[in-house]
Amino acid sequence: MSDALPSLKVERRTTTLRELALEKMRAAIVDAHFRPGERLVERSLCEELGVSRTVVREVLRHLETEGLVDSIPNQGPIVAILDLDTAAEIYEIRALLEGEAAMACAQHADESTHAELAGCIEKIQAAFDAQDHQAVRAFTSAFYECMFTGGKKSVAWGIVQSLTARINRLRALTIASDDRGRQAVQEMRRILAAIRARAPVEARDAATAHVERVAEIARHVLREGQESAETRGRLGPVSHRGPAELERER
Repeated sequence: MSDALPSLKVERRTTTLRELALEKMRAAIVDAHFRPGERLVERSLCEELGVSRTVVREVLRHLETEGLVDSIPNQGPIVAILDLDTAAEIYEIRALLEGEAAMACAQHADESTHAELAGCIEKIQAAFDAQDHQAVRAFTSAFYECMFTGGKKSVAWGIVQSLTARINRLRALTIASDDRGRQAVQEMRRILAAIRARAPVEARDAATAHVERVAEIARHVLREGQESAETRGRLGPVSHRGPAELERER
């Protein structure tokens, strides 16, 4: 008889229903299918996703840890509202971590990392040209993962990943702004040029400038949204009832 310990390896051949539902809900919030402040009703979500209430509750709890969902007493889960202060803090963290990662990447990265970063930028450009914003977000994340990895900043990348859902939600707002595609690609090319030149300070400054520019766009978009919401609040809810419904209320 063998004294070897049994294997602890878990066999996983397919993505679980919970993971699929989580991906769908995360994308729906990031892409504004569910609007900020909107109630997330479990029964409706069960029908839309085609899963059990247990799965929906697990998904909502996970999204709450990601900052995409808030649980309001006596109301239940709602889509988290993007506020200016939270966005500003996220961009501050990004500027610090991405600046340091770009500087480290300029010091440590080899030619293969340079080529991978360049490939990501070309894919981002193509995604912008195709107006495929989901692909823009995916390739942008890949660019930063490569930069952090190339700079040997794995712990810092783990911190960024913990904010990925909220970063992508803000990214969804900013990449849709006028001419952002051209600006973003130019800014990322500057980062790469400094990394290739092995100029750490220039790489850090380019990465920080990139974050500061996108933070400015986000502030503008969020402030406009906040002002619109306040206006709607003063005017009261807009009626979407038809003539027959209005007639019955008279």
